[in-house]
Amino acid sequence: MLRPEQMSKVSVTGSKQYMDDVIETVHGLNLMDVTDYDGSWESFEQGNPIDGAEEASDKLVTVRSIESILDVDTDDAGPSRIVTDDALERELEDVRSRVNELDDKRDELRTELREVEEQIDAMSPFATLGIDLDLLSGYDTLQVEVGRGKYDAVDDALSHADGIRQYELFGDGSVLAVFAYPRDTADSDTLADALVGTEFATLEVPEADASPEEYVRELEHRRQQLQSELNTVEDQLEELKLDAAGFLLAAEEKLAIDVQKTEAPLSFATTKNAFVAEGWIPTTKFGEFASALEADVGSHVEVEELERASFNSSGHEAVRESVGDTGSGVAADGGTDVVMQKDDPPVVQDNPGAVKPFEILVNAVSRPKYSEFDPSVFVFLTFPVFFGLMIGDLGYGVLYTAIGYFLYTKFDDRPAFKSLGGITIFAGAFTMLFGILYGEIFGLHLIAEYFWHGVVGLEHAPIEKGLSPAGISWALGWITVSALIGIVHLNIGWILDFVETTQLHDVKHAVYESGSWLLMMNGLWVWIFSRSLAAQKPAFLFTLFDGTGAAPESNREYLGSMFDLGFNGFPAMELFSVPLPVIGGQFPISVPLLVFFLGLALLIIGEPAEAVEFLNVLVNVLSYARIGAVLLAKAGMALAVNLLVFGAYQHEGEIHFMLDYGPQYVINEYGAEAIMFEGLFHGGAALFVVGVLVLLLGHALVLVLGITSAGLQAVRLEYVEFFGKFYEGGGREYEPLGYDRRYTTED
Repeated sequence: MLRPEQMSKVSVTGSKQYMDDVIETVHGLNLMDVTDYDGSWESFEQGNPIDGAEEASDKLVTVRSIESILDVDTDDAGPSRIVTDDALERELEDVRSRVNELDDKRDELRTELREVEEQIDAMSPFATLGIDLDLLSGYDTLQVEVGRGKYDAVDDALSHADGIRQYELFGDGSVLAVFAYPRDTADSDTLADALVGTEFATLEVPEADASPEEYVRELEHRRQQLQSELNTVEDQLEELKLDAAGFLLAAEEKLAIDVQKTEAPLSFATTKNAFVAEGWIPTTKFGEFASALEADVGSHVEVEELERASFNSSGHEAVRESVGDTGSGVAADGGTDVVMQKDDPPVVQDNPGAVKPFEILVNAVSRPKYSEFDPSVFVFLTFPVFFGLMIGDLGYGVLYTAIGYFLYTKFDDRPAFKSLGGITIFAGAFTMLFGILYGEIFGLHLIAEYFWHGVVGLEHAPIEKGLSPAGISWALGWITVSALIGIVHLNIGWILDFVETTQLHDVKHAVYESGSWLLMMNGLWVWIFSRSLAAQKPAFLFTLFDGTGAAPESNREYLGSMFDLGFNGFPAMELFSVPLPVIGGQFPISVPLLVFFLGLALLIIGEPAEAVEFLNVLVNVLSYARIGAVLLAKAGMALAVNLLVFGAYQHEGEIHFMLDYGPQYVINEYGAEAIMFEGLFHGGAALFVVGVLVLLLGHALVLVLGITSAGLQAVRLEYVEFFGKFYEGGGREYEPLGYDRRYTTED
């Protein structure tokens, strides 16, 4: 579970005349992640593709091109089918010719339609102008310009133009037609020169005899014809898609398999008469792999397990030191290990079903390396808890769980969405659990009132979020609990790093690289929670777990063992004091501080470059305070929504929503000063409708922000704080030679 599935490097050696049979069997097993031959063996060269590889590749490109044209996707697939070579050749050519014909026709219509629309756009200013097009050009002495500009600016420029004897302006302020007689000494560009500087944008006059309005009507009619023809062609393409989609997907799958098989020898080492293929398979599958090849090919092929990847300091545990004399020219010089190349084994994450969805969060950073721990199980154990603790509401939890169930059950063909659904289900379940403990449903304390008080007999829910004045100590408590969560979480990370470093190197390296940080963090935080200099530390550090802090008096009667842990700080453990010459006084040095300085000394000796970051043992833990901060922020948003809608009042430091009565009742019982807000539901019919909208939209916003804030903050703690202690990633995905059929069958 913490380690990937163990992999073995295998070699398949045989006569070249049986290579096709070997490829067929290996492909059918779908177990061997083939290692590419690197050309390092004398007398061996890279294999050549099997006959038909280029033809299959070309057909595959054709099929995918047709699928792109028809916009075929996996939802369009029909039942699986057998696709023979003859049927593929015949039907593919028929579909290709029909699709190309319709696609060419569609492109022509789209091009012509675009040209017509451009002509309509170009003609619309002239239709606005209202002057026949034949009157706007074709004069010998009269100069004409049509364009967009400001009437007054153009008129002023023309009136001051020396080269113009007479002019006339037509049109409004958007489109103008200028007719001008130049003086005898003027040239053909006199009018255009006069308009320079007036921000006059010239329009080209279309060649047409009809009026602009009539010409536009003709163009619009043509556009309608083209659009109708285009719709007809697209409908024909859609019908063709429905008919051919199942065949195309099956053909793509068959051709992809053919390409894999025919191009497989490119990874082999070959001679004139023999071939060698190497690759990785799961160690537990070696017996099945070898037996299948022996059954299909017999003694014409030899299968060996060259090495078995392990997690020790050497990285690989050699099972056989050489492949021996295979009879095909592959031999180890002096009996040494012979492999194509020392490539790292691929990674197959080995997690139980419940943990599987959380692999997507790990792989979003990077797939684990073969030699390091897979943190998926720890993300499974902590991410939903972080999320549930921050949101903690039965109503929101039910919605999150429902969303997760939808994603998990409706997207079997999309593993990423399915995994997100599984994560959301777990996050929603813990949100419901903490919601019950908080006694809240959509921010209302109904569970606390009807279950914890009505059934169990408690005055309050077992835990609170700490928004009311009477429960303010809870808010401080959650900050402290967040730090304690961080200490535990980071300890796990550095312990994992300690184990990894011990396995890959030795204990000495582990002590310097990981043990130093463990000593520093735990020494510092034990000192923080110790009674040493207690007067200078926040009091809530020592009262939270001694029964006088967050737990209400009435709850301690029933749940005293949960809150009254009798802990009011670690002993001071002071050994001696050192003087403080600048500020005066004595600073006590205790055992935890000595542990901290011991860790710092080990870090300086082993990893001096990291010593400048020694305060990370404080900063990283404090980063977990975001759990308490988001908890309070989301609770505050839900409180604000319910306050606006239902109204609320304070009594004895606690906030009560006016669900069953109005403001007048509160005024009579506790006085007008107790009311915090009267509530939209108590303000008449119009405000009641507004209140419904605020209620729905407000809680929807809290629901969405729960994902973007609580979700992202929980992920950040995993990635930045936790993974940063032991995890690098960079593992290679297991990609065996084979294919998981979906659209074709061989039976």
